[in-house]
Amino acid sequence: MSYATEHIASALKAAREARGLSQRALSTKAGVPQSHISKIENGAVDLRVSSLVALARVLDLELMLVPRKTVSAVRSLVRSGSSPDAESGHRAPKELAQLRNAISHLSSDQLSTNELAQFQRYVRELENFLLTEADRENVGKSYRLFKKYLENSSDPQSLRDASEMLRRLRNVLAHRRIEDDENASVRPAYSLEEDDHG
Repeated sequence: MSYATEHIASALKAAREARGLSQRALSTKAGVPQSHISKIENGAVDLRVSSLVALARVLDLELMLVPRKTVSAVRSLVRSGSSPDAESGHRAPKELAQLRNAISHLSSDQLSTNELAQFQRYVRELENFLLTEADRENVGKSYRLFKKYLENSSDPQSLRDASEMLRRLRNVLAHRRIEDDENASVRPAYSLEEDDHG
């Protein structure tokens, strides 16, 4: 699955989950078979415009084509007009929410250390990206290392390791977004062919 298709499928899944809809409930409302929704979310089928339009309407999402030169500006407007959790209808994954929650329970004295402040910054920055399952697993690993640090703060190595994992992930995601913007003219995000599902 191309990054553009993966991004759309992830956004649809996140919007469905944010509205508390099962695939079956979304299927009923959108008129798209549940098996097709499952395949779309898992990247097992090409996403057709007819299915995308039907799903987007139910999930209160708007489809639009914008001139390529304005994509960065549109993304910036979307981010500034909503919180990262609400951007494009997705919630921050539970792994980031767990990290944010753990950090919120630290005292201001603890947060004043450079290493913890940097760790907190990486968590905030990651909330601006749509994470794949693999990305979420890496955040989960970082969370487990951070918990280890909280249990024994006299050994800061687990905090350093957790922070380094988030830093690397942030860099990968930032480069992925830049490459996607640069290659947008080469890779179509969807096909204009109609499918049998709507």
